[in-house]
Amino acid sequence: METRDTELKRDLDATLQARRELGTEYESALIESFLEKVEERLDGTIDRHVRRGLAERQLTAARDGRAGGAGAPGGFGERFGFAAVSLLLAVPLSAIAVSHAGLGGLVVTWLGIVGVNAAQVARGLSQRPFRRPESTDR
Repeated sequence: METRDTELKRDLDATLQARRELGTEYESALIESFLEKVEERLDGTIDRHVRRGLAERQLTAARDGRAGGAGAPGGFGERFGFAAVSLLLAVPLSAIAVSHAGLGGLVVTWLGIVGVNAAQVARGLSQRPFRRPESTDR
């Protein structure tokens, strides 16, 4: 992971250097280009995590003798997918919010992202059947 961090830092340094050389009229194009690189890396990371999570879930389901544990409604795959998509959309939404409304827009955008994810978690919790803990005295 450190290699990617150094690559990203190198890309940021190159973007900042290009901004210094080209001036502020190319600033939005440079920022957009850098954000595309960040988004590509984020897409790859999310894809790897989703694939790994689904593979682990399928392996666990196969070991337990169940079929399709990841595809259950409200299951791990749906929850993780929702979170991954919301984070994926957070990058361009944040950039748009900052460019049009500054820090206030960024705060409102992230409050919305957190709110949508909190509602999704609450929905998942309300759909789970209530199970009493098993008694330890037998």
